[in-house]
Amino acid sequence: MEETKQPAPLEDARDEFVTQWGAIGSAWGINRTMAQLHALLLTSPQPLSTDEVMEELHISRGNANTNLRDLVGWGLIRSVIRKGERKEYFEAEKDVWKMICTIARERKRREITPVVEVLLDCKARTAGLKSEEAKDFQKIVTDLLDYLKLADRLLERIAGSEQSRAIRWATKFLT
Repeated sequence: MEETKQPAPLEDARDEFVTQWGAIGSAWGINRTMAQLHALLLTSPQPLSTDEVMEELHISRGNANTNLRDLVGWGLIRSVIRKGERKEYFEAEKDVWKMICTIARERKRREITPVVEVLLDCKARTAGLKSEEAKDFQKIVTDLLDYLKLADRLLERIAGSEQSRAIRWATKFLT
């Protein structure tokens, strides 16, 4: 009778983390595979090749390559070359604070900055309008700008600070 191999507790927990990080990533607007790939590399004790990523996540080469390049572009993983090998390997930034700062900077650059630019343009284009509808529109745009500028400053402060200073600042802010 063939014995069924049970996953080791660490492997089982790691698989669950990769799965759930993918679900969280989807909720944050990052594709599930990209988030799972990040979690896989984040928890891997050594750099992984594209083939190893494909095998572990059961994804195609194209999907693996696209998401690896995107993660490199975000600055969350880096390419590692091993002496004497032709394969490219990848490893994640393991310092969680550096990872958080990188994500904050990228989200600011990719999401907040473009929206602020659009809102500023909308505000400028309607500045001379005096109708009640225009005033309501301008108030909404101004309120959104105020909120986004606050979020922008917060992300800037987090991304540019040391972990100990940011935690002290957040503790004071939240208490």
